[in-house]
Amino acid sequence: MTKLPSQNETPGRISEEAAGGLLHIDLDALASNWRSLRDSAGGAEAAAVVKADAYGTGIEQAVPALARAGCRTFFVAHLSEAIRARDVAPNATIYVLNGLFSGTGPTYAQFDLRPVLGSFEEIGEWAGFSRAQGKRLKAAIHVDTGMNRLGLTVPEGMTLRNLPDLQDFETALLMSHFVSAEEHDNPLNQQQIEAFQAVRDTLPGIPASLANSSGIFLKEKPHCDIVRPGYALYGGNPTPDRDNPMRPVVGLEGRIVQLRVVEPDQTVGYNGRWLALTRRRIATISVGYADGYPRSASARGKSGEELLAGVAMVAGRPCPFAGNVSMDLVTVDVTDVPERQVKRGDTVTLIGDNLTVDEVGRRAGTIGYEILTNLGRRYARIYRGGEG
Repeated sequence: MTKLPSQNETPGRISEEAAGGLLHIDLDALASNWRSLRDSAGGAEAAAVVKADAYGTGIEQAVPALARAGCRTFFVAHLSEAIRARDVAPNATIYVLNGLFSGTGPTYAQFDLRPVLGSFEEIGEWAGFSRAQGKRLKAAIHVDTGMNRLGLTVPEGMTLRNLPDLQDFETALLMSHFVSAEEHDNPLNQQQIEAFQAVRDTLPGIPASLANSSGIFLKEKPHCDIVRPGYALYGGNPTPDRDNPMRPVVGLEGRIVQLRVVEPDQTVGYNGRWLALTRRRIATISVGYADGYPRSASARGKSGEELLAGVAMVAGRPCPFAGNVSMDLVTVDVTDVPERQVKRGDTVTLIGDNLTVDEVGRRAGTIGYEILTNLGRRYARIYRGGEG
């Protein structure tokens, strides 16, 4: 008898038998990627960006695995993520990238967290909170060198050394962020390096961080004191113009819930956007956009056409999607797979078996980052390794 999750099991945990999709996460590969990036960082400390639930792999699993590998510093986007990371990494340094929300100083102090300050208002609030605590609490300062999202402007950064508020807390890190580090010949990279160095020169002795995953591999080697890899840790390619130096971390399988024959001139899926020109065999997979698989991977056209759309690996063969990705289901054309090799209950590969997360993103008209960070909570998560 199939065992279904009971109310006594861990909340949110889904058994393999009950799940429409299986998400495989290789924590040993994650740790190996961190070590490889550390070794490429020219002696700089390698931190780890674990925002968005560690890019969909799970903060509670990924952070301890990285810490056991030697990682001492973590970056998240939100304060709530930082608290989760602190719970599993009690001795780590944890920075919150998205700035200091008003009134959150006590929470930062309670959990020994560091905000990344990106405006004079935030700097003033952190300085005032530090004064009230009677301590020089630690924080990072973000200088915007071209992204135009968060951070002080470069001219504002050049005035920091004269700012009285900087005497009331410890600036533990000065940081900026590349706009186009994956484009190694983009002249903006050098412009940002020079602008960041100009600000650094006015604040001697403060550790600095500029390089993200792709920035580690730039010919200028802008490693500074700390590098901040994110996407590459989870198997994404930080050098899109070259072979991927990273090991794959995430694999995704979906379960076949039904097989059917579609006759010529019949359509598949919502709105009839995919037309069978010949007799086709269709497998329906129990994964959809509610699971984080993008609707933009839908196949809209006719059978046999070359479409930029999703594919699944079925019995080792790439099989194209047929029709729209719906909320809970994907339909796949398995006509070219021998009938004896595919049956109800089998799993097909949606990420893995040479179907990389970057390729899945490309076929969905997006990027691998979005694929990873949208991975849903309805999958049975199967972790491997991570014990050190």
